[in-house]
Amino acid sequence: MAKNLVITIGRQYGSGGREIGEIVAKRLGIPIYDEQLITDAASKGKLNEDVIRTTDESAANSLLYTLAMGSNTFGAAMHFGYKMPLSDKLFILQSEVIKEYAAKGSCVIIGRCADYVLREKADLFRIFIYGDLDHRKARVMERHPDVKPTQVVDLINKTDRRRASYYNFYTGNKWGRYDNYDMAINSSTLGIEGTAKLIALSAEKLMEE
Repeated sequence: MAKNLVITIGRQYGSGGREIGEIVAKRLGIPIYDEQLITDAASKGKLNEDVIRTTDESAANSLLYTLAMGSNTFGAAMHFGYKMPLSDKLFILQSEVIKEYAAKGSCVIIGRCADYVLREKADLFRIFIYGDLDHRKARVMERHPDVKPTQVVDLINKTDRRRASYYNFYTGNKWGRYDNYDMAINSSTLGIEGTAKLIALSAEKLMEE
């Protein structure tokens, strides 16, 4: 493996994206960054981690505030006198941390618009993982047994809408749209292990080129 390759993974809720990323990272022998992003962003900005985690979970709530400033993209809203919501500060901090991760070497980064943040990086492998609704429902209910069967579809839809709103706003692109990624995979077809194997084999090939 010659090249330093950064693999970014966007995913539908319940598609197994995080687990797939962990398997890929282990197979390739490279670090994976997910929850650590919040810790490192909080440290970098000298902010309370608990507050940051709460903000990270509800970041899309500030989008209407920023839209009211007259912009539908994050960058254009950064003008003199702009009072920045905490969620926007968090996006900037996470973006800086993501770039620091990428500069260290090969890694896997889960979510948080990493594919967009690193869009100018040459050795970038952008993945989007989706899945059939029945498979996603089963995974969510297995991981969260407290969720009632009548609530699971609503939870999936709300989570995906939140992720889409966050991604679409901060990037100006469309979350899940195939041409924003190098590979879009239905994890229901090959399963978690099979999907991870396919991504890892592809990444190994890219590293050798």
